[in-house]
Amino acid sequence: MTQSIPYLFMRGGTSRGPVFRREDLPKDRESLSDTLAAVIGAGHPLCIDGVGGSASVQCKVVMISPSDDPAIDVDYFFAQVGNANRAVDYGPTCGNMLATVGPAAVELGLVAPKDRLIVRAVNTDARIEVRFALAGGMPVYAGTMRIDGVPGTAAPIALSFFDVMGSKTGALFPTGYRIDKIQGVPVTCIDVAVPVVVLRASDVGLSGREAPGDFESMPDVMEHLEKLRVEAGARMGLGDVSDSVLPKVAVLSPSDPEEASARVQYLTPKQCHPTIAVTGAQAIASCVAIPDTITSSHQFNTGSQTVTLQHPGGKITVSIDVAGGAAMPKIQSTEIVRTARKIASGHVHI
Repeated sequence: MTQSIPYLFMRGGTSRGPVFRREDLPKDRESLSDTLAAVIGAGHPLCIDGVGGSASVQCKVVMISPSDDPAIDVDYFFAQVGNANRAVDYGPTCGNMLATVGPAAVELGLVAPKDRLIVRAVNTDARIEVRFALAGGMPVYAGTMRIDGVPGTAAPIALSFFDVMGSKTGALFPTGYRIDKIQGVPVTCIDVAVPVVVLRASDVGLSGREAPGDFESMPDVMEHLEKLRVEAGARMGLGDVSDSVLPKVAVLSPSDPEEASARVQYLTPKQCHPTIAVTGAQAIASCVAIPDTITSSHQFNTGSQTVTLQHPGGKITVSIDVAGGAAMPKIQSTEIVRTARKIASGHVHI
């Protein structure tokens, strides 16, 4: 029997996917996973029978609801759906798709129209202030903001993240060290918005200039990185991560210092991201800003600082507010500006 579910189809940052009211989807996790896999068309590398695609950035699902917490406007629940397989992972959140949450909450009538919302990321329990433009009580998508990895321009959406340090592990450096050696490779395991294993391209035989698609033709490198990731996940207290997308892996190489602090290839983890994840950018920027990590490259400063990262599609800038000293730094908040667009609205049929 065919089901018809109301939805919006939206681009958020450099990702896209369906946006649902949580109440329109099954409550129990098994039925929910089956529904989301069917919506995306998971189980085929091109997701040919659903609204997903061949890349992980096309297989994301946003589920939103009014929050029971009076201090929060909207609860944002995220799922990363597989393409070739039917896996549905609720472990991470997605900062790019977060850009859709404010406008979608207004579009779907979940909140009264206002241009500043406090959002709770259900997956990580982080709080985010989302600021976006309204006109006549509805979101404005057209504007002059340009972000790398997306053609054209759109209205800016400012995302200020709180409670992101130790998002999944409870610690900034979940192994207890700023540098570990895993599978013979020096790495920094850091958890800001998402757990990430950060390493240097040269330490795994890469130049840092490889295109995202090149990784698919390097099975030996990908196998080594996966073994490293799985061992790092165990050391970070995440257990057996063989079937999880966490932790992510970030491969860093030098960039022109006048352009950016570092060049990043971000693995999701089976593919190289065509640009970079917003959550991953926060973790990597924090790694750059804090001394004695695998990537720290400038003098440590408390207070607000800005880190620009170069990625395959361009650049992204992260503002970081750091408290405490170099010995015990604390990431108070981060901020990134994204854009979003409503592509379609209606019903999806499964």
